[in-house]
Amino acid sequence: MQPAVTETSSRAPVSVTAAPSDNRWLLVAIAVLSCFGVVVSAVSLQRHYAKSASSFCEFGEKFNCDIVNRSEYSTVMGIPVAGIGMVGYAFLLALATLYRGGRQTPIWLLAACAAGLVFALYLTYVEGFVLDTWCILCLSSLATIMALTVLAMVFRIRSS
Repeated sequence: MQPAVTETSSRAPVSVTAAPSDNRWLLVAIAVLSCFGVVVSAVSLQRHYAKSASSFCEFGEKFNCDIVNRSEYSTVMGIPVAGIGMVGYAFLLALATLYRGGRQTPIWLLAACAAGLVFALYLTYVEGFVLDTWCILCLSSLATIMALTVLAMVFRIRSS
């Protein structure tokens, strides 16, 4: 009679949480999108302060960045919305690079992205239903903060 052969697994236990290196690509993507957001906001800020009209972002009657960027809705308490966007995207960039190892970074990233998304959705509502004019820069910023929010959510889930 032969002794029973038992198989032992040579695999290490599978971890439920992702390793920090697994999240690296998320932080890189967040950093790149944040840089893009800073650039879009900077161009929008330049258009906010420009004295002359431009055809840079004018694509007919319904698409005109100058109308949106110079409307009464383009500032909050005297601060240009585009400037707020630049600061917000720079904050996300700092979290994804300088503070990437922080224990609270995933929560801060998600909270900041969610706040930015809510603000961007409000501004998009104003564009579409109050001003009746769309801004390509603003829509680009909306798409950017939407993508950042999704990435921040994935990062938060994988970091817990």
